[in-house]
Amino acid sequence: MSSYAFDIDALREGETPSRGRMALIVLALSAPAILAELSTTLMQYIDAAMVGSLGAHATASIGLVESTLWMLNGLAMCAGAGFTVQVAQLIGAGRDMEARNVFRQAMVTIGVLGLVFAATGIAISGSLPVWLRGDPSLHEDASRYFLICSFSLIPISIARLGTGMLQCSGDMRTPSLLNVLSCALNVCLNAVLIHEGPVLAIGALELPVPGMGLGIAGAAYGTLIAQAVTAALLIWFSCTRSERLALRPGGIWMPQRSTLVPAWRITWPLFIERIVTQSAYVVITAIVAPLGVVAVAANSLAITVEAVCYMPGFGIGAAATTLVGQAVGAERKDVARSFSRLSTLLGMGVMAIMGVLMYVAAPPIMAMLTPDIAVQELGVTVLRIEAFARGAGDTLVPSIFSLVSMWGVRITLATIAAPRWGLVGVWVVMAGELCFRGVLFLVRLLRDRWLDHRLSME
Repeated sequence: MSSYAFDIDALREGETPSRGRMALIVLALSAPAILAELSTTLMQYIDAAMVGSLGAHATASIGLVESTLWMLNGLAMCAGAGFTVQVAQLIGAGRDMEARNVFRQAMVTIGVLGLVFAATGIAISGSLPVWLRGDPSLHEDASRYFLICSFSLIPISIARLGTGMLQCSGDMRTPSLLNVLSCALNVCLNAVLIHEGPVLAIGALELPVPGMGLGIAGAAYGTLIAQAVTAALLIWFSCTRSERLALRPGGIWMPQRSTLVPAWRITWPLFIERIVTQSAYVVITAIVAPLGVVAVAANSLAITVEAVCYMPGFGIGAAATTLVGQAVGAERKDVARSFSRLSTLLGMGVMAIMGVLMYVAAPPIMAMLTPDIAVQELGVTVLRIEAFARGAGDTLVPSIFSLVSMWGVRITLATIAAPRWGLVGVWVVMAGELCFRGVLFLVRLLRDRWLDHRLSME
């Protein structure tokens, strides 16, 4: 932590790190961020694997509503972005007291937004499986799973804020460890909540092992409890242990216009982008649902596996957000540009490697997630299609790109492909659209206009 703080001070004094030093800084900050993101995604793996052992019906029940849940989760995760960017820039400018005030106001705002997201999920839980054209046999389990997970949106919002605040202050280790703890806790809870406990025979003595046998609902409860514990710990560490964020007596808690306006300018395009992209996944689910239970299950598991390939990119992105934000705050556009381009190159290279690994490891991974042979085979096929798309790697313009690409290309072509070529056709379209969107984002990055969007926080 101290060596990183020295780099911030040196940056403000005009020092320019060498490219080698920049690469080491990005990698050093990316590794724990990747670990934190990976642990979050592993929770999806854990739920998928443990519920997958119940059969294709259970997997499809979760898969039917999973894309909608991801959209709400994404909104909850984006909600704090406008505040974390402000904190990163304030820390970069040496204005730690103001950064702590932004943090205080963020906690109040995000708490309210978490309640709104949860209420929205609860309200639509009963009708959602019908809207998505799922098989009637899936409706009851899918609704119950979505209802319970909707309550998780409150701690998810708070946990993401705590993670982002610690990361943008330069502390990548603490949120990484706490998110790993969350993953481990979820495993333990699922083991108790999903299945009936076995009976262990020790000689003539029979000992029942605790197990509640809640099935799909048990996976949702496990996630809810694990996220709540993690959120509490992240906020506690941020408020009491962070060198730059630990709260002092006094300060401003009531959200101020001077904080909310810059936050909203950053966040609303992210909200739009998340709604555009994730609602497209919801529509894809509705397109796949009539193909049957096996197709829904395979599609859900393949998306879960695919998500791991994004983790290196998300980790490098978290490091880039911290470094670029602090460089902009220190009024060093040259360093911000170098960090952004270097981070992009590293992300593209690592994700290309992940694509190769996904192609090779698809069969054993799918076998681990489900015992259903038909689901395994179809899942492996679509995963290998998606593997070829890996490596194609300001906020308003990217939102427009996503709108055009997801709805103009992916949804249109998937609607045509599904009746003719089934789930395989849908994933061929998804892979092609992903490459197309990656090229758009890369061109935007290289034009450097985003460097002119420094926040006004005077």
